[in-house]
Amino acid sequence: MTEAGLRLPPRESMDFDVVIVGAGPAGLAAAIRLKQLSPELSVVVVEKGAEIGAHILSGAVIDPCALDALLPDWRQDKDRPLKTEVTADRFYVLGAKSAVRLPNFIMPRLMNNHGNFIGSLGNVVRYLGKKAEALGVDIFPGFAGAEILYGEAGEVLGIATGDMGVACDGHLKSGFTRGMELRGKYTLIAEGARGSLAKQLIANFGLDNNREPQKFGIGLKELWRVDPAYHQPGLVQHSFGWPLDNDTGGGSFLYHFEDGLVAAGFVVHLNYTNPALSPFDEFQRFKTHPKIAPLFHGGERISFGARAITEGGWQSVPKLAFPGGALIGCAAGFVNLPRIKGSHNAIYSGMLAAEHATTALKSGRSHDELISYESAWRGSAIGRDLFKVRNAKPLWSKFGTRAGIALGGLDMWVNEIFGASPLGTLPHGEPDYASLKPLAEAKPIHYPKPDGKLTFDRLSSVFVSNTNHEEDQPCHLHLKDPSIPIARNLPEYGEPARLYCPAGVYEVVYADEATKTNPRFVINAQNCVHCKTCDIKDPAQNIDWVPPEGGGGPNYPNM
Repeated sequence: MTEAGLRLPPRESMDFDVVIVGAGPAGLAAAIRLKQLSPELSVVVVEKGAEIGAHILSGAVIDPCALDALLPDWRQDKDRPLKTEVTADRFYVLGAKSAVRLPNFIMPRLMNNHGNFIGSLGNVVRYLGKKAEALGVDIFPGFAGAEILYGEAGEVLGIATGDMGVACDGHLKSGFTRGMELRGKYTLIAEGARGSLAKQLIANFGLDNNREPQKFGIGLKELWRVDPAYHQPGLVQHSFGWPLDNDTGGGSFLYHFEDGLVAAGFVVHLNYTNPALSPFDEFQRFKTHPKIAPLFHGGERISFGARAITEGGWQSVPKLAFPGGALIGCAAGFVNLPRIKGSHNAIYSGMLAAEHATTALKSGRSHDELISYESAWRGSAIGRDLFKVRNAKPLWSKFGTRAGIALGGLDMWVNEIFGASPLGTLPHGEPDYASLKPLAEAKPIHYPKPDGKLTFDRLSSVFVSNTNHEEDQPCHLHLKDPSIPIARNLPEYGEPARLYCPAGVYEVVYADEATKTNPRFVINAQNCVHCKTCDIKDPAQNIDWVPPEGGGGPNYPNM
């Protein structure tokens, strides 16, 4: 029944061998590998973005190792998605006015980007989508996975897509369309970081028991077309330090690739402590550094986006298999934080899950746990990649940027040379939502007004992200307790949602701005770029992000 008291019609149902939620690198790699191994299998992929790649956001410097394994001939394709190889690799420590370049020889070998490609991960998944469709995979963009379907024994039977055409007040509009049940013998969840269905499955099956808390960052990115005089195709540049203080983890990237394009990005670790910090404004401030700003003179900002990044690594990966399916890609948390790379591991995990699912299906199994997939990943290329860097994040969090990065680099060298570390595997400690200090104990931060040329405000940034939602629909940002933002978060933390959200979704509005009386919490859900930061960082864990109508959200053309 809806809020208006109308009885919903039953859903139609379709049956498949494998249902995959999310048309990112993991989901599409799984679909391709399933069909490579067993062409007769029926495989469906659902994607909440309006088209494949619409919601994909990454740096991106891409290690091609997994793409080589999945599609060995991709480099020979005339429409190949990655064309710019890395030619130069630079690392800087920034002060307020200074920039000190670190010599490459002191960096652990795994940090070397030569042999990698710079490009758009969105274009990579569009390419993978075409390959999957050519193999007979059914791909349904514009349909959000909204509900897990369970059997009588609690096993996962598939998913249901969200209803479309429900108004804000719950009544069914004239164009109402019931969601579809997609049932599979196995269901692979490839939603990316902090996926709504993955979050439910992790809680329902206790997949994170005996694991460290997952850690996250928020990655913000702008795509620029720069003056040819400043463009250096193949240049990869990373920095850390200013504008963040030593106690706040994060850093920047500048990637030059084809057509005069530069991907400019900034990452803030979500275990930051100051509730007055705004990741969006720190990114804007970064671009004003004297080492950075000249690159953008005469350039044009083309697009903007933001997305949560998993940072917990080896010790935070949940149990991957559950009755009836598995987690793959960033839904499982396979990002290598020091390398700022996860797409190669996402592809590997999709392939690995597909191989174990195929074996199970050929033996007549269904709806059970793919225990062999869970057992295999730590000994696979994914595990080898993450094991070497497992202490980088804990050391950074414990000792701050300067000492933490130095110690993390040393630990990575030791792991690379000896295959182990005297530190063992360090814990992460508290989850990110528990890290904020009370506002009264925090240092105020005052951000300059944007100039509209080099630095920008949130609303103009949302505009160039091509974000759009059907306005007359139920809000997809649920408050478990509507009183908490004003009664608790505002007096204790200054309501940090208005700052950690990069899209201006959350506001505190006063009846009288001069006297700051009668505050109310406003949610501008139509601005949401689906970064999931609110779901992660809210100190009361009061915000639950669920998918809006399928097709809503950003539409990234080349991110």
